[in-house]
Order: sequence, then structure tokens, then C-alpha cells
Amino acid sequence: MRGFVLAGTSSGVGKTVATLSVCRALADAGVDVRAGKAGPDFIDPSHHRAVTGHPSRTLDPWLEGEAGVRRNFHRDDGDLRVVEGVMGLYDGTVSSTADTAAALDLPVVLVVDAKAGMESVAATALGFREYAAHTGHDIEVAGVLAQRAHGGRHAEGVREALPDALTWFGRIPPSGDLEVPERHLGLHMGDEDPLPDAALSDAAAHVRADRLLDLAREARQPETGPAAGDATGKRVAVAQDAAFRFCYPATRERLGDRATVTTFSPVAGDPVPDCDGVYLPGGYPELHAAALAAGGTLDDLGARAADGLPILGECGGLMTLAESLTTDDGTHAMAGVLPAEVEMCDRYQALDHVELEPRDGAALTAPAGRRLRGHEFHYSSATLGRDARFAFDTVRGDGIDGDHDGLVEHCTLGTYAHVHAASGAFDRFVEAL
Repeated sequence: MRGFVLAGTSSGVGKTVATLSVCRALADAGVDVRAGKAGPDFIDPSHHRAVTGHPSRTLDPWLEGEAGVRRNFHRDDGDLRVVEGVMGLYDGTVSSTADTAAALDLPVVLVVDAKAGMESVAATALGFREYAAHTGHDIEVAGVLAQRAHGGRHAEGVREALPDALTWFGRIPPSGDLEVPERHLGLHMGDEDPLPDAALSDAAAHVRADRLLDLAREARQPETGPAAGDATGKRVAVAQDAAFRFCYPATRERLGDRATVTTFSPVAGDPVPDCDGVYLPGGYPELHAAALAAGGTLDDLGARAADGLPILGECGGLMTLAESLTTDDGTHAMAGVLPAEVEMCDRYQALDHVELEPRDGAALTAPAGRRLRGHEFHYSSATLGRDARFAFDTVRGDGIDGDHDGLVEHCTLGTYAHVHAASGAFDRFVEAL
């Protein structure tokens, strides 16, 4: 599959809207387009899927390794993948957009906010191109897509100011309809508040799809394939509803390769299905705490956990497995499996790539002696009971208490860390059932 990277000069320049507009422009040109996201993210990819109709692949060298990034890029059939960057092109201490572009050997189109500049936009873009040599990144900044650029003299002023080394790939016009509502963890999800179709089509009309097609090139292939892994015959139940929606497509696919996957809705009060293990992904339990507390699913989870059913909960899953969850509308009883009381806070409590050193209780996701990599982003904090036991020491990141992550009780493990299927954690989970 061919592709290119849409990178920003910083956070907040409109990379997601630019990516959606480019995907629409390419689709309108007859291209079978897919999307990807540099860095850990569940929300932007949901908007990608709303526009392309296909899963958007997470591409993060820290989470997956370079070989994993390359495998994930080439996972689907399609003509071309548009990769949305994270933060600014060079931002990120362990995994930047530039790192992802270099791992895939893809050219970079710079998304620049042009709302208050013309010549200065060209100067900024040229600086980003030249800075690659300073950082040692073997990447090509090929040109500019001007975000919030008016037509006429404004757009022409930016285009004419570009040096010959930088290509004009068009513009995204300023529009109040090209804004996605936000909440504490970022944008609303793509199935909640997709961009209006008419506004997206209008923006796509100003994108030079022909030049982007000429720019795209085949991404670097991995040198070796992943270990196939046999089907185990096990059954894994995955929570899937408005409260549990942060699950990478590759995770669902890998679980499906190794086990029979069935889904259930704790928000709707579904009983836990007949299964050998349960996976509770992250999401928004804080927005549905009352419904979770009133339904019967959490009581069922607590009883099944006490009987020894293996349960893996990530972030929102950890919060749901705790004794209680306090939100703006009060304190709600949760499953009561893990000795912790969780409270939502006004600002985020952790945001980072993480690395975890396994302890005795980590067998569900990490073999002894092998560190596990992931990421964390949460607005809640946990007050722990005196008998709390941890599965991991935090080598990087905050975890649950600053030094540890992964609360363990019975055969249940709850972490603030999200991990990717390429880490091997979900293979380990299925094999441990």
C-alpha cells in the first residue's frame, strides 16, 4: 500500500479535519483510501472510519516496534493510506510523527494554520523541511496543505511564497461546520458527531488530490512477519458499548485470530456471556456510571471474578472493576473486584507513553522478564485499599500510584495502561486462560 503522512506544525492546527478532507478528496477521485494515526489514539481514528468506511490503523513505533508499524500499515487491501500525525511533526520524546514517517519511509505533507499569515506560512514550512537534517530524521517534508486559508489573494499569497522545494497541496477553507465538539478526553467520537457531509465535500474540493496521488509512495515492508499463533478454542467476551469503546481494530482482530470473540453491553445490563475470559477496554464509564451501577452486569462480573474467571480491564475497565466511581453526579458502586475507589478529576492525571516491568501478578499480559509498553491518558485517580497488589512497576509513566500499575485480585488484572496487540499482550492473555 502507498501513502503519505499529514503532519502538523503543532497541536491544534486542524490535522483531523485536514485528514478527513484529504480522504474525501481522494475517494472522490476514485481512490480506495484508508487512514492511519501516528501515536496512540482511539478518537481521531473513529472519525477516519466515519469517512472512509474502514478501520484506521494506529502506527506508533513505541507501542508496536518499527516492524509492527509496518505490518499494521500494510494490514488492509486498498490503494493508499493517509496517516494523520500527532502533535507537531517533531514532538514526542519516544514516538513522534517524524519517527513514524521514517519507519514507513513516507513523505510528509505539512498542515499549517494559515488563518493569519502568507509569507510566514512558507517560512514556517521551509523551517520544518530543513529541521529534519538537524534532528537526524530521514524524512522528506514535501509541501503544504494550508488550514483555514481563504481563497483568492490569501491562498495565492501562501502558494506563491513557497520555495520550489515545497509543493502546494491545496487548502482547507475556514468554516464553523468543520469543527468537532470536544470533551475531557478529546473530540467526540466519529459515530457521535461526524463532520457534516456537505461541509466536508466543500473542503475536499479545495484539496489537490492529483498532486497527493503523485506524491504517495509504497511504505516500507517489515522484514519478518508476525508469529501466526494458533486458534486456541477459547471464548473471550469483550465489552462493547458507549462506555467501552477504546479498542484498537488490531486488538479485536488478534483476539479473533486466537479465540472466539463475543460482545456484551454493561451499560445495557447484559449478563456476562459464557466465556473463558473477559476483556474490558477503555472508554467513558464516567459518562455512564449511573447506568452501569443500576444494571446487573457489574454484579455478575464481581461474582464471576470471585469464581476465578480471568478478566483484563484497561483504564475505563480498571475504573469499572473498582469498588466505586465518583463523578460530578455522585458516587456509584462498581463491580467491587479491585480494592480501589476511583474519582474523576478536573484535569488529566496522566498522559504519556508507558513502560512496565512485570511483577508476580502480570502473567495475564506479560511473561516474566519482559517489559510491556503502552500508553496512558486518564482524568481519574484511585484511592487504594491497604491490601492492594500490583502487577507492574512503572519504568516510564505514572501508572496507578506513580510507581506501579496493574491492580491484581483473583484472576483479574486492571491497568491504566492501554497496550496494542503488536505488544503480544493479548496473545499472552488468550494463552493464559
